[in-house]
Amino acid sequence: MSRQDLTAYLNTFLNVSAFKDYAPNGLQVEGKAQIRTIVTGVTACQALIEQAIAVNADAILVHHGFFWKNEPEVITGMKYRRIKALMDHDISLFGYHLPLDAHNGIGNNAQLAYQLGILSPRVCESVAQDLLWHGHLEHPVTATEFSQLLNNVLKREPLHIGDNSKLISTIAWCTGGAQDYIDQAAQMGVDAFISGEVSERTYHAAMEQGIHYFAAGHHATEQFGIKALGQHLASKFDLTHHFIDIVNPV
Repeated sequence: MSRQDLTAYLNTFLNVSAFKDYAPNGLQVEGKAQIRTIVTGVTACQALIEQAIAVNADAILVHHGFFWKNEPEVITGMKYRRIKALMDHDISLFGYHLPLDAHNGIGNNAQLAYQLGILSPRVCESVAQDLLWHGHLEHPVTATEFSQLLNNVLKREPLHIGDNSKLISTIAWCTGGAQDYIDQAAQMGVDAFISGEVSERTYHAAMEQGIHYFAAGHHATEQFGIKALGQHLASKFDLTHHFIDIVNPV
């Protein structure tokens, strides 16, 4: 398909215009006009770009792309090397941040719920841009059991904060760097809250509000959305798709 058609489809499918974000969503680096092979990955790092070159990709789609708010505007050093590699091989780079978090089918939050078996996943409408979700488990579990589930699914041991004696049935979550939604989760009255990253203050917020907190990894919680997006595109447009996971313990 053409680069132009892919750009238009993604911008509509992910409802890009509805989001106020920290980086541009959509086509960030322009490559060849026709796209047959796509690579998806969480972050547009040098390692992902090099592996995309190795499989002769025409486009790379990521959750964490380039040109973030407040980053240096000059194209030097690491940013230069990444962009030069893309341009030397005529590879397009597409980045979708908040639109990929919020999408109700292939988004990071929806996919995390699916992977963990959370029932009735839905958006908390009081939080802007549909980023905080909540649902429930089929059966109550202990914090130890839920930690093991996270470990099994995400291949990363989570950090747990909370009272091990309190069972978990209802859960709120937001993937990535969303630890400060813990207060809204506590106000909702759920038993537990999951995000990717954790801050020092998160410990006190969890303990004082009596809510289980699980820091499950920024990369780990956001690996499923971009993969699902690639699978969707491959199926709909008969593209070749490679999901490439660059290991990141954070």
